[in-house]
Amino acid sequence: MIPQYLVDFDLRDIPTVKTDCIVIGSGIAGLFTAIKASEDRRVIMITKKSLMESNTRYAQGGIAAVISDDDSPAYHRQDTLMAGVGLCSSTAVDVLVNEGPEGVHELIRLGTLFDKEDGVLALTQEGAHSHRRILHANGDATGYEIVRALGQQVAEHNNIEVWDDHYVIDLITEDGECVGVLLQQPDGGKLFLQGDATILCSGGAGQLYRYTTNPEVATGDGVAIAYRAGAHIRDMEFIQFHPTALSYPGAPRFLISEAVRGEGAVLRNINGERFMERYHELLELAPRDIVARAIVSEMELTKSTFVYLDITHESAEMVKHRFPTIYETCMSYGLDITSDWIPVAPAAHYMMGGIKTDLNGESNISRLFACGEVSSTGLHGANRLASNSLSEAVVFGRRIIDRVRELPPLGRDVNAVSIQEGRTEASTQAIVERRLKLQKVMVRYAGLRRNEEMLSKGLEELKRQVPIFGASLSKREEYEFANMLTCCLLITESALARQESRGAHYREDYPQRNDEEWRKHLLQTRELGIVEELSDDV
Repeated sequence: MIPQYLVDFDLRDIPTVKTDCIVIGSGIAGLFTAIKASEDRRVIMITKKSLMESNTRYAQGGIAAVISDDDSPAYHRQDTLMAGVGLCSSTAVDVLVNEGPEGVHELIRLGTLFDKEDGVLALTQEGAHSHRRILHANGDATGYEIVRALGQQVAEHNNIEVWDDHYVIDLITEDGECVGVLLQQPDGGKLFLQGDATILCSGGAGQLYRYTTNPEVATGDGVAIAYRAGAHIRDMEFIQFHPTALSYPGAPRFLISEAVRGEGAVLRNINGERFMERYHELLELAPRDIVARAIVSEMELTKSTFVYLDITHESAEMVKHRFPTIYETCMSYGLDITSDWIPVAPAAHYMMGGIKTDLNGESNISRLFACGEVSSTGLHGANRLASNSLSEAVVFGRRIIDRVRELPPLGRDVNAVSIQEGRTEASTQAIVERRLKLQKVMVRYAGLRRNEEMLSKGLEELKRQVPIFGASLSKREEYEFANMLTCCLLITESALARQESRGAHYREDYPQRNDEEWRKHLLQTRELGIVEELSDDV
């Protein structure tokens, strides 16, 4: 069994710092939530690297919200529910589609410069959206612009203190509530940060897979530390693979935004043939899971490691204006996307599951909240609708702070927590080797397509690494590996339990969606294992 804490400690021997609100992570969820909290509270923001390093920074496509007169929350709701294939929380969806527009306007008030055409906010369309409702910035650098604007607000705010290069080892709980976090400082020393509220905004877990669009910091830390603390974790089998990541010798798996297909790009196999008509009536604008599996099928049929994305029929001026980041990045590797087809393949991109929260972002542990990709609000169901994630972070970030303001102060000193497990020496095998092996196991056995034999074999491989939880850990890379292993176990166990195909979870041995048996969520807890919960999607 995974222990509650990764290390031995005694809070009486560790320096303590107190604050009103602890925010962990510096993507859109962390930045926006910190700004809202700082209106009347002291905030300490923790980043394990730096203020500007997060998944948000690399988000290209945009942020979804009902802005135009010919769109409506009802349309946005319908699209979100359809993408989530029966597992969305209809109440969470209602919150998002109705409160999203105001969230966008608040981002604008905070300095975000979205693209405009003729003085009006420019909107584009992405896969599975019925209307043009995606706002973008600098063409295809939306996330970077949001992080720039919010990061500037955070850096200049007197009530926000940013602690870069600090690593959260564990959440500290006492009497059933979260009272703060145990940190490792840049010099290796430990510190207890006590707070009236702790908000996990630590992002996703793309680094669990060998090929991912996510930055190196996306290692599932928030889900793992919350799971160890006793939080309910939901829907971990649903991992979204982005269909179109650059697949080119010498280049990273750079994201080729869904908006490229939204603006008319088509997919071709290595023989130059369009193929999406064989897989879905929406062609290139089908939901991401369908497009990703179609690409893998074509790769297998043609014995290739990639397919092509072709936008050469559009004018060079349009492509350069709309997708400057993609154009310049591809050019740096010798690809001119105005005249060359782009070689692409699927890569791990987004985690639909996470820490189960209510509509105010609160977990089952008092004073512990989650926002953004690390959370499971119920919005995304089995498959996230493109560009809903940035909206979710803003909408639920605001709700979290409204709830935090209702909490009474902790009102006591916490120093009685002490853990002495008598741990063994850590393995001498290099963590970098173990991490690579872990990523390969997930790609091979718990990737885009799964079956019982593969998942069972993957679970066996993962369980061979479990002894690390009984070892004496002291380095960041060791904590991070333990967190990655925790998430890999959660994903694989949940994927093995769900005996159907739905959204981003595809079982070759159960290829059909089964609403009669499986229109429900899988919750995982350290004490109870997997527990089923009926969906409230209507």
